[in-house]
Amino acid sequence: MRLIGFYIFAATVALLPILFPDNYFVTVVGISAGLHAILAVGLNLLMGYAGQISLGHAAFFGMGAYASGILTTRYAWPVPLAMFTGLAVAGLIAWLLARPILRLRGHYLAMATLGFGMIIHVIMVQATRWTGGPDGLTGIPHLNLFGWSVDNDLRWYGVIAVAMLIAIWLSLNLIDSRIGRALRAVHGSEFAAQMLGIDTGRAKTQVFVVSALFAAFAGSLFAHQQGFISPDSFSLTVSVELVTMVVLGGMASTFGAVCGAIALTLLHAGLVVFEDYEMLIHGALLMAVMIFMPQGLFVGLNQGIRRLWAAVQHQIHVG
Repeated sequence: MRLIGFYIFAATVALLPILFPDNYFVTVVGISAGLHAILAVGLNLLMGYAGQISLGHAAFFGMGAYASGILTTRYAWPVPLAMFTGLAVAGLIAWLLARPILRLRGHYLAMATLGFGMIIHVIMVQATRWTGGPDGLTGIPHLNLFGWSVDNDLRWYGVIAVAMLIAIWLSLNLIDSRIGRALRAVHGSEFAAQMLGIDTGRAKTQVFVVSALFAAFAGSLFAHQQGFISPDSFSLTVSVELVTMVVLGGMASTFGAVCGAIALTLLHAGLVVFEDYEMLIHGALLMAVMIFMPQGLFVGLNQGIRRLWAAVQHQIHVG
């Protein structure tokens, strides 16, 4: 069933630029939505399936972006090598950080990840020699794939759409694997999971590293797509927005994370026209979703459609 949903979603993503060429919400907003979806899918593995909250995930997003930006602009590294190095650095730091930090639970874990995010953000601001400081880093080259330059919005839409679909496919396969079952057991009860012989420390470390790699990869794509990055793009606010996307779409649901990312991105883009009332409307809509769909948009809509279909079938059977 999940694979059928994946194929339908992939077909929709592929058809959108064909059906709506040069549409702002398809290309420009679609690029942002795709990047946010990669981030949300990775964070959902950690939060939704393993039950480990992170308020510092923007740090890994920034690591991937700055690794690609610094290595390509300061040292003229090839883009693919710079992106790979960013993934390696983020993965290594996540692995070193995971064991001590994931021993914490609840609010303590949230505060620890928040502190980590703040430290990385301060480094981005203060290390002006490499990062450009508050003014940011400019001149980041376009992505070049086998001589094909990704230098316009439509091409970027295609690249990020493919990357997003790969991230979703990996997530769906991971949660159906032995590791995925272990993560769900950890989420349900860590003590019970240990009694079943699951190495909970290893399982949490693995998903923390995988989630960080998703974020770093999205960061590298973001840097080359924008051509400019600054610390503001990787602040605490961004981490909170990522958590909001996961919760808004529906925890422990890959498509829920994607739904939340797309919905929040479109909401930000659509509310720009309201200027001073943007945050007020934004907050009211989020509150309404959480009140009437506490399980998230995707899960709530899915359940609503099933109930409607069951009612229709019942009426047909009675009639």
